[in-house]
Amino acid sequence: MARSSVRGKVPEVEDAMSPTAVDRDSIEDGHGGGAGDGSGDGHHGDGTGSGAGDGGPGGSDDGRRSGRGPERGRRRRRVLRWSATVLSLVILGGAGAGYLYYQHLNANIKSDDLNLGDAKDRAAQTQTNAAGQKALNILLIGSDARDTAENQKLGGAKETYGGTPLADVQMLLHVSADRSNMSVVSMPRDTLVDIPKCTDPDDGEVYGALTRTMTNQSLGRGGPGCTVATWEKLTDIHIDHFMMIDFAGVVSMADAIGGVPVCVDANVYSHTSTGKGSGLKLAEGTHAIKGEQALQWLRTRYGFEDGSDLARAKAQHMYMNSMVRQLRSEARLSNPNALRKLAEAATEAITVDDGLDSIKKMYDLATELQKVPTERITMTTMPNRYVGSRVEPTEDATQLFRLVREDIALDGKDTAKATASASPSPTDTDPAAADGEIAVQVHNGTYTDTLGAASGRAAAVAQLLAGEGFTQAVADPSAATSEETTVIRYPSADLQGDAERVAKALGIPTGQVVQSTEVTGITLYVGADWRSGSAYEAPEQDDTTPESAESMNASDTSQCMHVDPDYTY
Repeated sequence: MARSSVRGKVPEVEDAMSPTAVDRDSIEDGHGGGAGDGSGDGHHGDGTGSGAGDGGPGGSDDGRRSGRGPERGRRRRRVLRWSATVLSLVILGGAGAGYLYYQHLNANIKSDDLNLGDAKDRAAQTQTNAAGQKALNILLIGSDARDTAENQKLGGAKETYGGTPLADVQMLLHVSADRSNMSVVSMPRDTLVDIPKCTDPDDGEVYGALTRTMTNQSLGRGGPGCTVATWEKLTDIHIDHFMMIDFAGVVSMADAIGGVPVCVDANVYSHTSTGKGSGLKLAEGTHAIKGEQALQWLRTRYGFEDGSDLARAKAQHMYMNSMVRQLRSEARLSNPNALRKLAEAATEAITVDDGLDSIKKMYDLATELQKVPTERITMTTMPNRYVGSRVEPTEDATQLFRLVREDIALDGKDTAKATASASPSPTDTDPAAADGEIAVQVHNGTYTDTLGAASGRAAAVAQLLAGEGFTQAVADPSAATSEETTVIRYPSADLQGDAERVAKALGIPTGQVVQSTEVTGITLYVGADWRSGSAYEAPEQDDTTPESAESMNASDTSQCMHVDPDYTY
């Protein structure tokens, strides 16, 4: 098993809102030489010639680090999660040649560190449910690295060869604890986020924290582990694994998988007079695409709907859904030769975290993923709004992240989990200390513009806690602030169990216990929803998936991309 080497120096960011900051559309949207249009699913960019160029993976890197440089071409993405089923061929091996082939596949795998952020920026470990089951969260990353001749040909934009890679495709794959459902959340590559401080484990280089910076820049700040750290800081969702793929990897995986049916509602040719576009050319109807044509589909922006990254993400979701149906229905996965080809492509195409650095680990993961019925797989895009030419998460995005964090199915068919999430119990990974040993600061957050602050609430609730055995509870004497809902914040994962114990004593739902760098210890903010009384009444929570997430079900065979009339032929 090899360490990945895909890092690449990141020029300290200019203005995040500036086109030169990391928006390669201006240089990537060209034919052949213009590249990258990608946000969404793992292969992007939208330019012709070799199938590149509309923003997709549009960058490059200097190959200084694993999982990011010359070898970064091998990291691939989510496709593996399905194709990994193919790794069952390992079981067919037995001894002798089978064992040698097993070792050969292991040697193909590139791995990198999972999380490069500081402990304070990391999300707490995922809790087990009442049955002892634990949800899985996997970050799928599409790199636009132009670190090899093949990636350069596919991605275009000659001037970016060897430059810093960008994470132009980012998708969080959430598998429920009971394996009954799966949710996928795509984040547009130009989303403005806070990127935490990241440390490159290879050379110790420290990349300082950034604010309101395009999320795709995180990859060049030490590797995929910084992209993981960025997601955890934004969502407070613990990520267990990542899988990364580049242009060449997408093509090889798409070839190994075989034709995946996709549909367009009119003839489409993604090409402009100025050389922008992915080069995708399809007649109206359904077509089985693979190889470079699959990469073009996944990178197409010009030609689909409104020409935005959001439209491209939708096309990527359609491809993924169709691929899942195809792989699960085909007999090819029982064919040893087809399995071998798929196993070779998968292990050479992706870079994974160290927790997935062997065939055995990848096979075990694939086994878990296969348990989810196709009709319970839901694809979504992070709700967002435009800020100039960029986007930022909305309140609906906060809602979507909470549903994933609390393991609530996005298809609305899982009411049991919502009930369970309202009954907190200290996490098994961080057992709570004795009540009398837990220090809690209580802050009055009851202020509203119409009612002002409820006087003495911090002292009253601190006294209530003391009566429950939390003898180290103290009232914060500072001025009251405004918190719409009562919340308990804690600074680091080692205090998660203690914070949840406080919540349980007061009847506060787990969803209102959050990790935050705004506090230095466990802090209970008594909100406007608890202005009086000794019993907290938890508010009714809306556990429906926001319409702005544009949910798409994997079993829906009617999906067809709408073609922009300006790109028909």
